[in-house]
Amino acid sequence: MWTTTSQLSAVLDLSGRPIDLFDQGRGQVTVLIFIRSDCPISNRYAPEVQRVADRFATQGVRFWLVYVDPDENPQAVERHLAEYGYSLPAARDTEHQLVALTGARVTPEAAVYNSVGSMVYCGRIDNRYEGFNRRRSAPTKRDLEDALEAVLAGRDPEVKRRRAVGCYIADLK
Repeated sequence: MWTTTSQLSAVLDLSGRPIDLFDQGRGQVTVLIFIRSDCPISNRYAPEVQRVADRFATQGVRFWLVYVDPDENPQAVERHLAEYGYSLPAARDTEHQLVALTGARVTPEAAVYNSVGSMVYCGRIDNRYEGFNRRRSAPTKRDLEDALEAVLAGRDPEVKRRRAVGCYIADLK
């Protein structure tokens, strides 16, 4: 059931080469975090995304940052990774092939794939943002962590999709 990205020629590593984000992770849980470097909500989530990735890395979960702005060059991505303290691998979805595959609509948004390659969750990281102008001081629900805990326990997450709040992923020209 593995969804392979090897045929998705516009999913690129930071050297500009096509990359299969699932190739080395077969049999592992994989998380794609869709982001933009110019999205203030994505940027505010950087510490939380890194914290969740660090927590679940010890359990074999692979995380990828997926940059969705096709005009963002690799050097800008590398600067963004350094500026926000990310130690996660990054890819560029220059033609929104992963966006289409997952149905992601905004940044930040997470897509979780189980160990057999099925997408089991797509949506918000947590409920810190209820809307653009409505932000909690701390989340009361941690949807991404809940999904990962369920998958690692051999269950499907209770919720498959959860609306995320963030910067819209613009259609390509």
